[in-house]
Amino acid sequence: MDITGIEKRRQLIDRRALAQAVETLFAEGLKESARKPKLLALYKDALAKGQAEVQRRFFESHDGAKAVLSYAYLIDQLIRVIHDTASTHMYPTANPTNAEKLCILAVGGYGRGELAPYSDIDLLFVHEYKISPRVEQVVEEVLYTLWDVGLKVGHATRSVDECMRQAKADVTIKTAMLEARYVWGEKNLFAAFQKAFKKDVQAGTGFAFLEAKLAERDARHERMGDSRYVLEPNIKDGKGGLRDLHTLYWAAKYLYHVGDISELVNQKILTKAEATRFAKAQQYLWTLRCHLHYLTDRPEERLTFDVQPELARRMGYTDHAGTSGVERFMKHYFLIAKDVGDLTRIFCAAFEAQHQKKPLFSLSKLLSASEVAGFANESGRLNELTRGHFRKTPVDMLRIFKVAHENRMSIHPDALKSITRNLKYVNKKFREDPAANAIFMDILTSKINPEGTLRHMNECGLFGKFIPDFGRVVAQMQYDMYHVYTTDEHTIRAIGILNRIENGELAEDHPLATKLMPTILSREVLYVAVFLHDIAKGRGGDHSELGAEVARSLCPRLGLSDEQTETVAWLVLHHLAMSNTAFKRDIDDPKTVIDFVDLVQSPERLRLLLCLTVVDIRAVGPNVWNNWKSSLLRDMYYRAFDFMTEGLDGLGRAKRVTAARDRLVQLLDHWPEHERERHIDRLPDGYLLAFDAELLLRHSDVIREAELRQQTLALDIQVLSSRDATEITIFTEDHPGLFARLSGALAVCGASIVDARIATFKDGTALDVFTVQDAAGGGAFKSSSKLARLSVMVEQVLSGRVRPLEELDRKASHIPSRMEIFYVAPRVLIDNKASNTHTVIEVNGRDRPALVYRLTTALFRMGIQITSAKISTYGEQVVDVFYVKDVFGMKITHETKLKEIRQGLLDVLEIAGPGGMVGDMEAPKSGTKTTAQSPTKAAGKPASKTASKTSSKSVVKSAPSAAAE
Repeated sequence: MDITGIEKRRQLIDRRALAQAVETLFAEGLKESARKPKLLALYKDALAKGQAEVQRRFFESHDGAKAVLSYAYLIDQLIRVIHDTASTHMYPTANPTNAEKLCILAVGGYGRGELAPYSDIDLLFVHEYKISPRVEQVVEEVLYTLWDVGLKVGHATRSVDECMRQAKADVTIKTAMLEARYVWGEKNLFAAFQKAFKKDVQAGTGFAFLEAKLAERDARHERMGDSRYVLEPNIKDGKGGLRDLHTLYWAAKYLYHVGDISELVNQKILTKAEATRFAKAQQYLWTLRCHLHYLTDRPEERLTFDVQPELARRMGYTDHAGTSGVERFMKHYFLIAKDVGDLTRIFCAAFEAQHQKKPLFSLSKLLSASEVAGFANESGRLNELTRGHFRKTPVDMLRIFKVAHENRMSIHPDALKSITRNLKYVNKKFREDPAANAIFMDILTSKINPEGTLRHMNECGLFGKFIPDFGRVVAQMQYDMYHVYTTDEHTIRAIGILNRIENGELAEDHPLATKLMPTILSREVLYVAVFLHDIAKGRGGDHSELGAEVARSLCPRLGLSDEQTETVAWLVLHHLAMSNTAFKRDIDDPKTVIDFVDLVQSPERLRLLLCLTVVDIRAVGPNVWNNWKSSLLRDMYYRAFDFMTEGLDGLGRAKRVTAARDRLVQLLDHWPEHERERHIDRLPDGYLLAFDAELLLRHSDVIREAELRQQTLALDIQVLSSRDATEITIFTEDHPGLFARLSGALAVCGASIVDARIATFKDGTALDVFTVQDAAGGGAFKSSSKLARLSVMVEQVLSGRVRPLEELDRKASHIPSRMEIFYVAPRVLIDNKASNTHTVIEVNGRDRPALVYRLTTALFRMGIQITSAKISTYGEQVVDVFYVKDVFGMKITHETKLKEIRQGLLDVLEIAGPGGMVGDMEAPKSGTKTTAQSPTKAAGKPASKTASKTSSKSVVKSAPSAAAE
């Protein structure tokens, strides 16, 4: 540990002054019980002042490397004083024997002289042969004192021989001892320790050690998510973090016996530029880690969303050119992590390759040498045939990836190093070379999954150099809770998923896309569209529009025809159209399907868009894709395809109503005729078109059973395992605010609404069908306890005995939600063109508990009838879409009313907490006509019976008889 870089060291801690204060204290002759608190106070005061000075200097200089070195120095000096106090005053001996001698070593990060503000302190106490009682006493005193002053200490006490046995048996212990540094005590013991380690442990085991560390690194990467591009990375153990730099340091120290990475330059292992990149990456990560520890006041290693904005501010990142400061900060972090990944991967592999080298003119090597497509085959790894080949023939930097990909071979570390060092030759001439672009297209559209090859091209920098527009999104993040990966990683994953679908590997998850892939005529177009769909993110405008412009410019270079280029540009421009329509619009409304088909126009484009939509959503991150989204996209595809092939006959409303009515009559042939006719007559046309025949029959049976039992509230719950959702059907008497109250009951029970359909029958009854998921963990809402509670809660809310807002306030956690750190601009869009019969209201804002209930309550207050609702959540952002009419059953067109609706919903979105809305629902404003009974009157109805019917898949029990409002 080089302490020469620490200025004014005595301002951190004055060891002599502290030792003198200890001497003075012992000179007072106090009893141990009186002396010990004063002694601890001296140590604590010295430690606290030193820590404060380290922190002050760090905030002044923002030099993390110097901060961790200074903190290690502070702990060194404190340990020395504590040890001397124990050995001189507590357990003195005039002439210690060899067995009574002790050496204190720092190991791990502390051994490297790198101690973060809240890191553990790892100590190794080394003694001769069998441990003596005095050594045990001194060790115990040192440890207990360090613990008493508030430090976290890991420790081991061993003889030199024991150290060597442990090191041979365990690679983690071996690594810790590799970093061992003398702190205090008997120097001869440290010298013996070093000599034994080099002779008995290190000698002849370099390659085995390297293999073990690389395996350990790979296991750690897998445990941490196996990507450096997760948006809440672990800066210590994550891919591209400090631990990867440590792996390089350990390999260098073990194999080449160096104390610093810069020494590898003289040994021709690294270039000076590469050693500088290493130093800069280490400096950046240490500065970031110190900021993170100080900010969280704990040994935190994850860059969670809640700390990223403040870290960005502390490190000087500001908003610039359409990109927020926090996004610029995270992009810089990911680029550093990419540098670390490049360096450690290439360097560790280079160490391995050099360690395996045989004599230059070995006869066996000459005899076994082989060639694959113009590249050397060295033990199954492709390399340049001659040094400097890539400089003379730059296109082969691309071609080597193609050859390796097609032959399922890896690329030699020397070749990767050569590519990285020759990226300057990837210039305009290179990019416009038809041969180079053909090679790239062969990789991108290969039948063999190109994901791994493209990722390796990205990691070595070639991908972004060859396609500069892609280089702009490397390490590009979006500061939200929906996107899990950076844009480049998301894109590469999407390409890999598309290939797996094409090869039938994901048929169970994506049956429709798997079925459609062989029928697609423009396979190249689809792969290029997936590659380019997010290419313009982070540019400050609409990334779909900007991406279409990039596609029109880039596709001809890639060898696509004018027709193919236009199709790719169309797909990039509209790559969100299908998900937006399926997830946010009522696809039972013919106008929705007609508008979508007008946009898409051809079955081929429909197939392409479906596949692009699937892989885009699937590549966002784990658990984003689910059966619910799958079913919505599948329904959207078939409705659009039917309209394209059958025209208006496929959507003719009158024809479809008549067919649905006739089919239901057939299904109800077991009912008495008068009951069947009365039931059919009360059903509105919209209801008959909103559900398939099977559901219409199910609803009819629920309604009939409730009426036979004279029950005014009936529930039917069906777990839809294939859609990861639960369908809750509620039949009761209609009254104003019914939908809002039911939404509140669901929210109280922990159900998250994803779809809702409201049917008001001609006899004044209503049937509301909610599709819900579990708000806590996603997936179907199927907990037996929650389902049982739901039946009771619906009845209690409708009867007025439970007020949802009060219940939600009571259950609200006082711990801030992670979503609260995000700001989502509230937005209300009102569209009278999306439907011929309804006004469509789209609400965008930050998600929060029971938001649907609050929004529907606000609409009720304004006298608005809700016919159906679509609820979509994207991380912290929610998009709720309501199909509504006014109290007369007409579209809302009056500008004053539209402004009132817009402002009323914005007011809801801008409320921060769960209790922000006034609690009780009230009737529409005076002067507003309504055809339904007011809630005030309804609340006075006598108690009546409640029916609850559950499918065989559901475990909810029937609710007890109770009142309905």
